[in-house]
Amino acid sequence: MFSKLKKRWNITSNFQLGIILLVFSITGYTALVIAKPVMTLIGLPQETTNVWLYRPLRILLIFPIYQVLIVAYGWLFGQFRFFWEFEKKMLKRMGLGFLIKSSSS
Repeated sequence: MFSKLKKRWNITSNFQLGIILLVFSITGYTALVIAKPVMTLIGLPQETTNVWLYRPLRILLIFPIYQVLIVAYGWLFGQFRFFWEFEKKMLKRMGLGFLIKSSSS
């Protein structure tokens, strides 16, 4: 499994793979943790907001938080180039490529 990831992501080092997987996990957790107080801050606390409204809005909020954090954590862990390319590719696949100014790709 790891050799497939290394080939797909064009990396050779197990250490780099470990760092990348660590960044993905830290980013996901942090996005979840940040979203709850932001929801409360905008006036939609979990305790008083209908679950059918709260959960979809929280998921929509997590998405942009995650996008920013993945690049930031990638930079902190020395993997900015990998995560910047990953981010651009993901946004293009989602039809949001216009958000990223690109000179060559």
